[in-house]
Amino acid sequence: MEIQDNIVVGMHYTVTNDNGDIIDTSEGNDPLMFLQGAGNIIPGLESALVGGKVGDEMEVSVEPEQAYGEYRDELRQQVPRDAFQGVDEVAIGMRFNAETDEGQITVRIAEVEGDTVTIDANHELAGERLHFSVRIESLREATDEELEHGHVHGPGGHHH
Repeated sequence: MEIQDNIVVGMHYTVTNDNGDIIDTSEGNDPLMFLQGAGNIIPGLESALVGGKVGDEMEVSVEPEQAYGEYRDELRQQVPRDAFQGVDEVAIGMRFNAETDEGQITVRIAEVEGDTVTIDANHELAGERLHFSVRIESLREATDEELEHGHVHGPGGHHH
């Protein structure tokens, strides 16, 4: 069996940035389980895995536009501190949901300077080239329910 759309993939991975800093890893945990072709992982990695088999080890570099997008300055803005009514302490790294004309988005506090708070709606990895070390651990056909829901169910996947 090869990795193709509608196959459930179990893989171990380590992802680093250009500096070699580890951003995330599955090592020491269960493999990441995802439904190939359903957009459960970033597009650049998903496309690089096509044709892989159990036991394959791959090194994959993914450019920002195929990962979390380019960094967009317009998604960073300053707002008054009083926009956070009911929040006792506003600190860098905190996340909030914000309503926009396009719907709800998650913003992160990037800076706090006096009564001015800088929020950033970019993904924290926007603009980053990501480097994945991947080992394919398992492959199986997706169930009808998984295909209908667009994600993996059961161990290592989503539970309802």
